[in-house]
Amino acid sequence: MSRDAVTRWLRLVEADAELSAYLIGVDRDRLAAHVARQLAAGGPVFDGWPGLPEAQRRRAADYLAGVLSARDHPVIDEAAARFRAELRGPGLLPERATALVVAALARLVGGGGDRAGRLALLAVLGRVYRRYRLRHEHGSLIGAALAPVAPRLCPQQAGWERRWWRAWALVERAAGRMGDGPAFWPAEVVGRDLAAEGIVILTVRPWRRLPFRPGQAVPVCLPQHPGRWRWYCPANAPRPDGTVELHVRAVPAGTVSRTLVHEVRPDDLLHLGPPVDIGLSLPTASDTSPPGCPAEAASARAKPVGAGRATARDLLLVAGGTGLAPLRALVEQVAAAPAGRRVTLIVGVRTVADLYDAITLDKLDQAHPWLTVVPAFSHDPFVAPAEQGDALTVALNHYRPGQQVHVCGPAAMLGLARGRLTAAGIPADQIHLPAIW
Repeated sequence: MSRDAVTRWLRLVEADAELSAYLIGVDRDRLAAHVARQLAAGGPVFDGWPGLPEAQRRRAADYLAGVLSARDHPVIDEAAARFRAELRGPGLLPERATALVVAALARLVGGGGDRAGRLALLAVLGRVYRRYRLRHEHGSLIGAALAPVAPRLCPQQAGWERRWWRAWALVERAAGRMGDGPAFWPAEVVGRDLAAEGIVILTVRPWRRLPFRPGQAVPVCLPQHPGRWRWYCPANAPRPDGTVELHVRAVPAGTVSRTLVHEVRPDDLLHLGPPVDIGLSLPTASDTSPPGCPAEAASARAKPVGAGRATARDLLLVAGGTGLAPLRALVEQVAAAPAGRRVTLIVGVRTVADLYDAITLDKLDQAHPWLTVVPAFSHDPFVAPAEQGDALTVALNHYRPGQQVHVCGPAAMLGLARGRLTAAGIPADQIHLPAIW
């Protein structure tokens, strides 16, 4: 681990109000040198930081894991330079977009991670294809420009040409499903709240207004990890100042999520991709055209029967973890025009400590008589008289015939949701789950 990386870690620790107090009287240069040596030797990292309690030790370790997950990509810069040098034709990508596109293409050729990651890549690349009027023949030019650095872009993969053309075909197919508009929105982080252990609420301000609807998902990319685009749903309805709120939980295998939680600070820059319908949005009068999603029409399959007609049905919203974000955005949308609609929001968490957005939820609940917020605690026996049980069980207790049911949460929860809800007699066309999770 380089000394620069240790310095970044120490800067994060110094900025943390909970940890900075334990640095009083500690020789920080000596601590940084000790951390670097122990990491290289595989020894205990924090034994050179006396007086650090176990809870704070875990917190410092989370920051360290976030720094360790960051990777530099000089080969991407080289590939982007080669791309620009060899492709000077009019209408091709502007210089500022080249590195992002090259990194995304390399990631796609190399496999693109999990299914959701590949769909995020394709949403971005499909919009790039349309935005910059690329054609099939550009595939030959771009593939030839990247071929000399292909072994370093995708070192684990053989058969570059075959993989390249397979990826290019996916991009062309995705372009046919994406609408027109910008491919990227640079966005500045203007607010950060470490809302709970491993969960951060980031407020970002795109340089141009992001045209999203509540319930949609947006691909997000960090400069530290070019080519890795991950889906996040805005937790707010569109605001006059154009800011977007993102709720992020750090997951062990989530390179992007861990960086967002542990490293990103106000004034940092990230990129947003084109918003995509995933089946959670409320119907409006304009919902008569297919949604722009590159997931083999996944959103179209998830779209409720009659979604072309704007109706004001009552809602039962069921959230698990940071799946709260798009459902809270729906609440804000209804607040702008209630139209006699009643909304019940079930917020499923394990314990009281996991209820990370409690203040905002309480304000919404107090401000709107048509809204009922119900926390559901699955692993906390001491919350009575609050409701105990998993979110789906509590939701079924609150379900009333005719409600539209929107569910968002962890994959395990979503895997059970449709079966449990339909078994309880809820019609399939009243159940809405995210189609790309």
